[in-house]
Amino acid sequence: MKVLQINTVCGSGSVGRITVDIAHALERAGDACRIAYGRRTAPEGVDSWRFGTDADMAVHVLHTFFKGEQGFASGKQTARLIKEIRQWDPDIIHLHNLHGFYLDTEQLFGYLRQAGKPVVWTLHDCWAFTGHCAYFDYVGCDKWKTLCHDCPQHRSAYPYALFKDNSEQNYLRKKRMLKDQPIPDMTLVTPCRWLAGLVKQSFLMDYPVRVIYNGIDLSRFHPEAEGDLRARLGLEGKYVILGVANMWEKRKGYPYFLELAERLGKEYQVILIGLDKKKLKSLPPGVLGLARTESVEELAAYYSMADVYVNATLEDNFPTTNLEALACGTPVITFATGGSVESVDTSCGKIVPKGDLEALLEAVRELRGEPDKKEACLKRAALYDKYDRFQEYLELYRSLLKK
Repeated sequence: MKVLQINTVCGSGSVGRITVDIAHALERAGDACRIAYGRRTAPEGVDSWRFGTDADMAVHVLHTFFKGEQGFASGKQTARLIKEIRQWDPDIIHLHNLHGFYLDTEQLFGYLRQAGKPVVWTLHDCWAFTGHCAYFDYVGCDKWKTLCHDCPQHRSAYPYALFKDNSEQNYLRKKRMLKDQPIPDMTLVTPCRWLAGLVKQSFLMDYPVRVIYNGIDLSRFHPEAEGDLRARLGLEGKYVILGVANMWEKRKGYPYFLELAERLGKEYQVILIGLDKKKLKSLPPGVLGLARTESVEELAAYYSMADVYVNATLEDNFPTTNLEALACGTPVITFATGGSVESVDTSCGKIVPKGDLEALLEAVRELRGEPDKKEACLKRAALYDKYDRFQEYLELYRSLLKK
């Protein structure tokens, strides 16, 4: 079996790492996998091919900024991709993120409509069925159910369309290429039940939808000895509250951590990982900040040292940071946001109403007084072993080839 995956990047970021994990799962099973990607570089030893260029990405960025059309440029490099697909002749074509300034979706789906090959498309966010945004919870918008227009986020939410709101035309073009002219034998995959439910309310409702949860590497995320790190940071006797994000902003709950630091006593310590230089310089007392790290070992050490991991995001899909914390034996408190709640139950953490600061404060205080939840966290994390989760993709591929 030969599987071609297509994604913005290969090996970096959460989705890029997922593509590589799936490739390794296929290789262990004796199958072949190639990853076609548009930006950055790929890890050594991975059968991959970058069909995008930096110059084309720059043009696509300008196209999005000025015309508001994300995913409708990069025609020449999309043609190169289609030529490569024809030459390599995969049995399965697996799509991931198609936004990211590197692909002409109309051209790609035009080819897939005629190719006669099973297609799997993993939706890692909501972009596939909106006229602009990847998420809409933050602004409480439901125009995507009928027709996007007058987008309240076209300047503020990725992918940024700074100078033109083209959400209505984008929506109609996506609907035309995916619903009015459906792709034969395409299966949609979502990493949580929450997103699967949204898909069934969108113009993609007629496609089969399969939920396959994201997985993590339990051999790398596991409890570490915390004494040295806690002592080095001078946090003995403190109740450590940890937050991790790639980009800290209001949507990720940054203001709530500042409130926690201000309103909880001196026996608590808030630590945030992933801060930019500007935020690192302006942190208030009671908040320890660190820049983004690509070191799994460093992340695992902080997860293990923390007494609780707080996910105060106001919109999200199925955050792997929850899983990483649980795998290190650390309970999770999360707002009731998107699919974030699906990895947490009362045995390993708490769920509080989205945006409710008082409930969040109370949950932290309550959890501090409850029995140790380390074993329950590890038991929960075992459900998300990446080797088990990505095996589900292989089973899906084989079932599609048997049709």
